[in-house]
Amino acid sequence: MLRLTEGGFQGIGDVTYFEKTYLPSALHEGTTEVITRSMSCTLKLAVLNGQPEIFHTLQGEGVSMGVPSIFIRSSLCNLHCTWCDTDYTWNWEGTPWTHENDALPGYKKFSKADYIQEVSIEEVANILSHYPCKNVILTGGEPLLQQAGWEDLITHLRNIDPDYRFEVETNGTQLPNSFLQEAIDQWNVSPKLSNSGNAENLRLNEASLAYFASSPKAWFKFVVQNEQDLEEIQEIEKRFSIPRSRILLMPEGRDEETLNQRRLWLADLCRDHGYRFSDRLHIQLWGSKRGV
Repeated sequence: MLRLTEGGFQGIGDVTYFEKTYLPSALHEGTTEVITRSMSCTLKLAVLNGQPEIFHTLQGEGVSMGVPSIFIRSSLCNLHCTWCDTDYTWNWEGTPWTHENDALPGYKKFSKADYIQEVSIEEVANILSHYPCKNVILTGGEPLLQQAGWEDLITHLRNIDPDYRFEVETNGTQLPNSFLQEAIDQWNVSPKLSNSGNAENLRLNEASLAYFASSPKAWFKFVVQNEQDLEEIQEIEKRFSIPRSRILLMPEGRDEETLNQRRLWLADLCRDHGYRFSDRLHIQLWGSKRGV
């Protein structure tokens, strides 16, 4: 069994998937969850229209924006961002987390039974085989909570075709194991700022962020709500010695109106301070829809 602490996961053995049990004394700080080990070679994936959320599209964010890609969306996350657009991967019934959508009429927390599907490695590989694409993006939730499952999938797919390429979208709180450090082609790291609503001791992990900052495979993307976020970004940049040339700033927004309000001043800020700018291409093209 592994225990999630503010420093990351502690324990021994491979983790294939997780069942969460909340610790009543630590719902907001420090140790938040107990994670149980399973021996099954499966992945816990998000559900879309009754099927695992796996889809072929264009990468909408970051340094690979516009690249045809297959997304595999894992369920479960160790953070709970108030503006998250994939809250169906963590905002479960009976949990205390808050979300901006709480104010919307009819919004309610999600049922694990309806929004998590346990899928075999072979089934995932079979779904991927129907797409004419070899760039695979492991996203979430937080995909690095299921490292052993990704190991099995990557090994299986590269045995079929060594040209498969893998990107991981991570919040940067989990240190990848040695297999993934070698096997992953690109890390898309998005450390969360205070605007996410997460406590600093939960959203910033010294060991994992130090690893990503030193990796030539890693790109850092910060989600920006206002100009005051820049000071916090620069503090993290300095603290972890992140090369500015590998930092992208992206406006926070789940609709085109909000993005329009933020992208122009953020583009100016990126130009003036030497950061890359990332838009949200999928919102521009298809709006706030899933599976695109």
